[in-house]
Amino acid sequence: MYSVLKQGAVRRQSGFTLLELLVVIVIIGLLAAYVGPKYFSQLGKSEATVARAQIEAFEKSLDTFRLDVGRYPTTEEGLNALMTAPQNASAKWNGPYLKKGIPLDPWGHAYQYRAPGSRSEYEIVSFGKDGQPGGSGEAADISSQ
Repeated sequence: MYSVLKQGAVRRQSGFTLLELLVVIVIIGLLAAYVGPKYFSQLGKSEATVARAQIEAFEKSLDTFRLDVGRYPTTEEGLNALMTAPQNASAKWNGPYLKKGIPLDPWGHAYQYRAPGSRSEYEIVSFGKDGQPGGSGEAADISSQ
C-alpha cells in the first residue's frame, strides 16, 4: 500500500515560482490602474450630490422659517437662525428647523448664506473642494440658484 521512494528520485515541492507571482502582481496593478481613476471620479460626483441635497434641505427649512416668521433670515443671522431664534423674531419662531444642526459641506467648509441673493431672496453656496469662489470640476461652486 505504501509507496517507497527510490533513492535516486527527486521530490518536487509544490508552490508558485517567482515568475508566476510577478505576473499576478502585474495583472493586479493593471486592474488597479484601470479601475482606480473611475472609482475616484465617482467619489467626487457623490460629494457634489451630497452638497446639492444639503442645500435643498436648507431651502425647505428656510421656507418653513419664512412661513413662521414672515421673512427669511438676514445675512447677519445666517443659517444659525434655523437653530436658534433671532432676537427680533423670537415670538413667531417655531424652530429649530433642522434636526441635527448645521452641517459643513462634504469638503469640511461652512456653507455661505446671503440674503438677498444675487438672483433670488437668498442664496446658499458651497465653494467646492478648494473652498474658494469659482473653479471647475470638483472645485466648482454649488449654489441654491
